[in-house]
Amino acid sequence: MNFEKSNYFKLLNHKKLALSFGDFYLMNRFIISELHEGIHFDWDKIQVLAAELIRHYGYGLKIGYISNRINPYSLDPHLWTQFNQEFGFIIASAAVVYDDISYMNATLEKQFTSNSLKRCSSLEEAIYWMQNIEEFKI
Repeated sequence: MNFEKSNYFKLLNHKKLALSFGDFYLMNRFIISELHEGIHFDWDKIQVLAAELIRHYGYGLKIGYISNRINPYSLDPHLWTQFNQEFGFIIASAAVVYDDISYMNATLEKQFTSNSLKRCSSLEEAIYWMQNIEEFKI
């Protein structure tokens, strides 16, 4: 389910960031990403997004990342390692998967990150988990 069509769209205070490769909804502690169909989420796009997030949240940010996989796209899972080394501000992630292929991709990505990465079957599950993770209670 698209975030804008969910009950949370009106309930959660957010700012929409529309980039050429996807839409990002910026909340206080986490973001929700909805990448466009068929894009390859490569390092250049990650750097654009990281710069926008730093501009919005400021330096020293620590946020969660929900990947709402409503569209198929590709990502090199090794980029998790590179991202954590260069930026390191995502403390936990949730992947909302809607089919078996997305679930398998999220399982593979889980192997490349040292942070929590939860695979969820609904956007509601991911938001609830993100609002209650231990990483934000530290």
